[in-house]
Amino acid sequence: MSLQPPRDKRVSLADAVALVSDGAVVALGGGLSARLPMAMVRELVRQGRRGLHLVGSAHSIDVDMLVAVGAVRRCEESYVGFEQDLGLAPAYRRAAEKGSIEVAESCCVSLLAQLRAAEMGLPFLPVRGVRGSDIATLHPEYATITCPFTGETLIAVPALRPDVALLHAPSGDRYGNLHLEQPYVLDERFASAARTVIATVDELVSTEEVAASGITIPAHLVAATVLAPFGAHPASCYPRYAYDRGHLHEYVSAAQSGPDDLDKYLATYVYDSEESYRAAIGAERLAALADWSRSTAAWQELFR
Repeated sequence: MSLQPPRDKRVSLADAVALVSDGAVVALGGGLSARLPMAMVRELVRQGRRGLHLVGSAHSIDVDMLVAVGAVRRCEESYVGFEQDLGLAPAYRRAAEKGSIEVAESCCVSLLAQLRAAEMGLPFLPVRGVRGSDIATLHPEYATITCPFTGETLIAVPALRPDVALLHAPSGDRYGNLHLEQPYVLDERFASAARTVIATVDELVSTEEVAASGITIPAHLVAATVLAPFGAHPASCYPRYAYDRGHLHEYVSAAQSGPDDLDKYLATYVYDSEESYRAAIGAERLAALADWSRSTAAWQELFR
C-alpha cells in the first residue's frame, strides 16, 4: 500500500471565498486589531455574500464592514469595537439599535466551551460564567442543568461546529500547515471545530520552514490556502507588520458619516481586488508598518 503525496491546497482568493455560502456560520480568526482575515472579508464583500452568522471572540473592522454592507444576519461576539480612542463599531452599533441584525452577545469562555465540545464529540459542556448575567436570555439554545455530583446549577452550552473558519497566518506551506505567533486567540479551536477551514498567509514557505517555526495548525485541518500579502491589514500580523491605526481611523470616520462616505471608502479600497487594495494603501506605508513591527519584535527578543 503506497502513501498518497500531500495535496497542494493553494487556490485563488476568489475560489477560496466561494466555499463560503450564503447563510453560513462563519468563525472569524484573530481578535480586535490583530491577525484578522481581512483579505477574505473584503472578498466576501466583493462576492456579495448575505445572511452570514458570525462567531468570534472580540472583533472590529472585519465584523463592522460585513454588517455595513448587509452581509450579516446574526452576530455572536463578546465585543465589536475598536481600541484606544476609535470607539465603538459604527455600522454594528446602528444595526444593533435598529434590529437589522440579530445580536447574540456571548463571552469568550462560553464560546471556547462550545468549540471544545465540538472537538470532543460532546453535545454540550457546562459553564459557570454566564450565570447572573442576561447573556443566557440572548441564547435560547442554552440550558440550565444540575451537576449530579455537587448539586450546583450550571449553564449547558451546545457544541458549536462553524460551517467555515476564516484564518490568517504570517506563514504557511502549500499543503495547509500554518504557523501562528501567540496569542492564538481562538484560531486553534476554530480550526479543529469547523467543518471547513480557509487560511490566507502573508508568505508561502517550505514545510521544513513551517516546522522549524512551529506548526500551530496542521495541514489535515485546512481545506484551502491563499497567498495574500498583508492579508490582515489594517489589522496587525505579528511579527510581520503592525496595525494601521490611521487607516482604521479612516474606515471608522467613513462608517460613522453615513452610506455615501462608506461607499466611497469601499470603492477606493474594497470593490476591485486585493492588488488594488495594496496599491491604494501604498507600498511605502505598508513597508513602514513592516519595519515598525520588525523593530518591536527585535526589542522584545532582547528582553526575553
